[in-house]
Amino acid sequence: MAETESETTIYYDEDADLSALEDRTVAFVGYGNQGRSQALNARDSGVDVVVGNREDGYRERIREDGFEPLSIAEATAQGDVICLLVPDEVAPEVFESHVEPNLEEGDTLYVSHGYNLTYDLLGHPEWVDVVMVAPRMGGPAVRTLYESGQGFPSILAVEQDHTGDALETVLAMAKAIGSTGAGVVEGTADMETITDLLTEQALFPVIANAMLAKFRVEVAYGIPPEIVMSELYLSHEFAEIFEEMARHGYLGQLPFHSPTSQYGQLSRMDRFDETPLVEWFEEQLRHVDTGGFAREWSAEQSLDRPGLKRLYGKYEDSEFFEAERRTMERLNLSAAAEPESEAE
Repeated sequence: MAETESETTIYYDEDADLSALEDRTVAFVGYGNQGRSQALNARDSGVDVVVGNREDGYRERIREDGFEPLSIAEATAQGDVICLLVPDEVAPEVFESHVEPNLEEGDTLYVSHGYNLTYDLLGHPEWVDVVMVAPRMGGPAVRTLYESGQGFPSILAVEQDHTGDALETVLAMAKAIGSTGAGVVEGTADMETITDLLTEQALFPVIANAMLAKFRVEVAYGIPPEIVMSELYLSHEFAEIFEEMARHGYLGQLPFHSPTSQYGQLSRMDRFDETPLVEWFEEQLRHVDTGGFAREWSAEQSLDRPGLKRLYGKYEDSEFFEAERRTMERLNLSAAAEPESEAE
């Protein structure tokens, strides 16, 4: 049953009842990274699912997966629970043009990222329920973990409860896509937005710059770039370490390293002054919390993303990523398939 500790509630399979979705059609809008996996999982859980997408997006894949490819308007007209799983930047226009005109009182609007709710970009009516189930991983893992029966953690939120049944509905959706098998943490859209954006805008930049700094120091010392890049991440050792962290926790995975490594990691972690990092995270948190980033990103999109293009160009031509490309070629490290976007 639901567990509450330190005022945090976590829901499991026994707390959710799929009967809350009986006689209701769940319409998935968008069939990209999350949309496809969640739609397949829900259908395999016995839920009545329809899929709506742009005519130029994933139509053949939708058909191959056994769904009838519908337009977004057609799907939302049929749906009682509308899962808006298109990219953040296009969701407001899709909602206004294709979803809202087909909403009926008592319908449920479901999202998997809090961004547009946090910054009030959807303008949803007061006479619908608004809920969120946000898996803490990408779409492919959502599907494979469902198929394996393991489940996966998500953040769950009820943002608007017009019917009084929003919690039952969102718990049923969490169970249908496979998340209650692991545990669904109750929170808010704002919490999900902040922790997600802070990971992207504060944590990842720290990791990336730490690798850049290590590269510069070691190459300047005379270590070949191919050795540096292999040690950083191209050997997959980093990926394996993080996999073990996910299974055993940070301290729990340390015994997989040599005693030299264990002592080196813990002793230097103990000596490290995290004060500048805390200040960096606080600064980025303020920018996210006040809507500064949302305004910055909206302006960037309105100008056709010149800043993003400039940054790609800057880093693609850098010594670090040239060394990365050269190392991958010389060590016959095949590039992975192109990452699948969150396109509609």
